[in-house]
Amino acid sequence: MDIASIVGLIGSIGVIIGAMISGGGLAPFVDVPSILIVFGGTAFTVLYNAPMSVFLGHFGAMGKAFMPPIKKQDELIERMVELSGIARKDGMMALEGQEVPDKFFQKGLQMLVDGADEAKLVSQLNKEIKSMQKRHETNQNCVKAWIDLAPAMGMIGTLIGLVLMLGNMADPKAIGPAMAVALLTTLYGAFIANILFMPILSKLEGYTEYEVVYREMVVTGLSNIARGESPRNIQDQMVANLAPKMQEKLEAA
Repeated sequence: MDIASIVGLIGSIGVIIGAMISGGGLAPFVDVPSILIVFGGTAFTVLYNAPMSVFLGHFGAMGKAFMPPIKKQDELIERMVELSGIARKDGMMALEGQEVPDKFFQKGLQMLVDGADEAKLVSQLNKEIKSMQKRHETNQNCVKAWIDLAPAMGMIGTLIGLVLMLGNMADPKAIGPAMAVALLTTLYGAFIANILFMPILSKLEGYTEYEVVYREMVVTGLSNIARGESPRNIQDQMVANLAPKMQEKLEAA
């Protein structure tokens, strides 16, 4: 669980709600037509931009901003060094059935056991990385659509409210509700884009970058095992991806 995401979301919403309450309560900031225009209109427009399967799937992908998969690079390096020692001592067949941290690592390791050479191994695993990036990009584009469309839908609501207001200037009772629609739709659009979805997109893009680096480290390690490199050389190449403190920790171990 990503505590920073949860605390950040709750804190930002709490600050906004606190400001609303201190200004006279939440009631003036709740308007059903404005909610329907912005939240409903944005949701349907995002659906209009993506296939149904992608639209439904991107909600699950957003959950990873709060519950990201944990893959530790230092543990990956330690395990890769252990496996390289086994392969040098007992041959590639000795890697059969060895435990590894994730499915991508397992697939590459099985390719070595099955006799794949370095070129085939690297080519196949790089295709897997590109496929993963494409899947992530598809979901992230849906999140970007919320960020782009919510403020635009808020502006549409504002224009609707202004038209209603100007069309009923003779009726003072109609001006207030129309003005509420005009202002609150802009507020809702900014809230959806900047408080809800923009931080989630930043988190997801960061996790994708981390996953790409992690998988590239797997490819580096396995390709070196295929070449018969020493465990020490493999470790030296892989630790270059880590922060200096983590490098020092691994080298000391």
